[in-house]
Amino acid sequence: MGTRRPGQQALTDRQYASLAQFRYALRLFLRFSERAVRRADLTPAQHQLLLAVRGWDGGSRPSVGDLAERLQTSPHATLELVRRAEQDGLVAVSSDPADRRRQIVDLTRQGSVRLDSLTELHREELRKFRREMNSLLEELERSPL
Repeated sequence: MGTRRPGQQALTDRQYASLAQFRYALRLFLRFSERAVRRADLTPAQHQLLLAVRGWDGGSRPSVGDLAERLQTSPHATLELVRRAEQDGLVAVSSDPADRRRQIVDLTRQGSVRLDSLTELHREELRKFRREMNSLLEELERSPL
């Protein structure tokens, strides 16, 4: 069995059930996402890449290294993913004028259009997910009696 920190109370059976339901709901959402992405003729990794590029808020356009961090993959694996997406017309890659070693990634028009249509599908599914998650998270936050 795991150890608890001093003063930490054990979870109740109901809280464990909520945690299990939370994990189940996450898996359902991820399965929904994977199926929707594949129906759009993308891989889940490509979808995550497009989302990471479009959602980048680092003050400038993301580099391959930035995207590797965001995707939690190695820079080499990210570069391979970016190159395949570039071949598919989803992203454009250019050298950073300030540092030619740094590769900058932008969405193409095609990449933006594909991401936009997937995002609409995901937003509706996320609305359902949020409603379920709110009640599960509230249950997990309750202290055992």
